[in-house]
Amino acid sequence: MPTKYKTIGIIGAMGVEVQLLRSMMTEPQSETVSGVEYITGRLAGRDVVLAKCGVGKVFAALCTQTMFLRYHPDCVINLGVAGALGGGLRIGDAAVADQVVQHDMDTSAVGDPVGLISGINKIFLPCTPAIADLLRSGAEALGLNCAVGTIASGDRFVCQAKDRQSIARQFGAIACEMEAAAVVHVCYVNQTDCGAIRVISDSGDEDATEDYATFVRHAADRAARILLYVLEHID
Repeated sequence: MPTKYKTIGIIGAMGVEVQLLRSMMTEPQSETVSGVEYITGRLAGRDVVLAKCGVGKVFAALCTQTMFLRYHPDCVINLGVAGALGGGLRIGDAAVADQVVQHDMDTSAVGDPVGLISGINKIFLPCTPAIADLLRSGAEALGLNCAVGTIASGDRFVCQAKDRQSIARQFGAIACEMEAAAVVHVCYVNQTDCGAIRVISDSGDEDATEDYATFVRHAADRAARILLYVLEHID
């Protein structure tokens, strides 16, 4: 049966976020471009290209654009871990993005709203609804509490309650991390379907660094298993 997505791009920032998926791939072929390793092969019966982009928005954007130019995925899914902001999320729960925002994008000094991306003149960038629905279904199939909403990205590990509350209040975000908005930004300008899934690894407040060290591997494993569900059910 013909499928809408012939090749699916998968991007995680850190090794812990992609290692389970990498171990399950068949027919893997590896190539390194600009310091990023891209692995093509089969995963859950689908053709995929998997990459560990590195931490932060610049690495995420570089990786995503290179993936488009070299491997031509039909959709891209970004997975990983995040800090909780709202939506009743606790450590181990899932956050699915229906849209993303760059919480540290700020040209308000010249009259712009905080978060506005100059050039495309948007604050919030949408994820593909069908992919968000599949990600939510995958989380629920694993028995996880799941919220769908805005995921906020910025080049900072949020670990103070006042910052967590400020981002949640400003953007209505349910989780914060460091790459999703950059990946979705590149997908948006390339007019390509995309999604983002995060499993909560920390509280986003003064206990965040301790939480993260304790729970990051467990959270990353859950995110990878949600991604596998999507690959098994996506058109």
